This record gives sequence, structure tokens and C-alpha cells, in this order.
Amino acid sequence: MKIKGIAVMILGWAVPGLGHAVQKKYLRAVLFFISIFAMTGLGLAMGGRVYPFQTDNPLTILAFFADLGNGLFYGLSRIIGLGGGELERATFEFGTAYIAGAGLLNFLIALDAYDIGAGKKS
Repeated sequence: MKIKGIAVMILGWAVPGLGHAVQKKYLRAVLFFISIFAMTGLGLAMGGRVYPFQTDNPLTILAFFADLGNGLFYGLSRIIGLGGGELERATFEFGTAYIAGAGLLNFLIALDAYDIGAGKKS
């Protein structure tokens, strides 16, 4: 593994698009940041839930890892207290799915930054 690839992958996970911005792929960086920010923001606006680490149910563990993919957005939502989930809202499930989808997409974006940094892709 190449150190540069690992570094940009971690940066790209922490802040969506930052791994691409460091590698001067500015258009991708902006598009990725806006996409992940919009998906997470819409999910929170819909009353979606950001899952903490819980061991009582295997599905909540998977949801935690999907949400963790949002990087600093996950940390900020936990610190600020957003993402508690509003079950009474009709959009709760969609919001939760948007947040989890954004996290999983950000994992893929971070892997793309790694491929570029490791020289496997341009």
C-alpha cells in the first residue's frame, strides 16, 4: 500500500472530496462534497436517524458503520445532537436511508481517492 494513497483515503473519508482536492481533482472534490452534504442534510431534514454504536441488535451495528462513512458529518451530528430520529414523521425511513446511503457512498469516494493516490487510476 502506498502511503499517499492511504493518506488521501483518510482525508477523503473525514471530509468528503478532500482526498480529491489534495490531488488537484477539484471538480470531483466539489461534486462529491456537495453530494454527500446534500444527502446527509436532506436525511437530517427528513427526520432520519444517525445511529450510535449499539451491540443489542446486529442491524444497528451495520447502520452505525454505514453512518460512520459520513466522516466529520457523522461526528458533528452526534456532537450537535442532530439525527435523533423522528419516528412520527412519514419521511423518517427515507431520511435514515439517505444518511446511510451518503455514508456508504463516501466510503466509495474515499476508495476512489486511494486509487488515484496509489497511481491505479487518473
